Amino acid sequence: MPPRHDDSTDNGDDISAFRAALKQAGVRRITTNRADPGRKPVSSEEQARLAARRAAASEANPDSLSAPSRTTDGHVEPVTPSQLLDFSVVDLPYRQRQRLKRGEIPWEAGLDLHGYTLEQARIELESFIDDAIARRSRCVLVVHGKAWTGMADYPVIKSHVNTWLRQWPDVLAFTSSLELDGGSGAVYVLLRSKGRDTLLD
Repeated sequence: MPPRHDDSTDNGDDISAFRAALKQAGVRRITTNRADPGRKPVSSEEQARLAARRAAASEANPDSLSAPSRTTDGHVEPVTPSQLLDFSVVDLPYRQRQRLKRGEIPWEAGLDLHGYTLEQARIELESFIDDAIARRSRCVLVVHGKAWTGMADYPVIKSHVNTWLRQWPDVLAFTSSLELDGGSGAVYVLLRSKGRDTLLD
């Protein structure tokens, strides 16, 4: 009788060879399953600095701030963790909206709101969008997450971001991102850049 072939030995060799090839190619183990937009939650000191900066800017020139400083939480429609968000101004060309939904407009900066309180999220989102508009960014990524927060039975940050962005005149559209960028836990945001008609790009 021919000797029995041990498949487990081959499998072990194959796995070792595969891992060695990955290491040689410079592939690193992923330590998180969240999108990494390059901007992480900051310390409480940094949050206080952001709040002070916005308060000072408001006193110096109230008209210089974008509409989010005047957003309201009077009616926030709860959304589900898996719900896909989708909004655009009425005159945005259909082709632009579809390109945003397909992830074909590269995002130039990202904000991760995991770990923020609701008010911290508002302050950081306002500052982030203001900075993006000042830099004439066309598209940004906002990771709002989809976990339930506190005593609410719906994702609070996600629901508020969905409301806040709709009230912002410089937001032309936003839509839930592709899975590789966070899926239903993040949105691509298309901005109206000053000095450029984004509607016609």
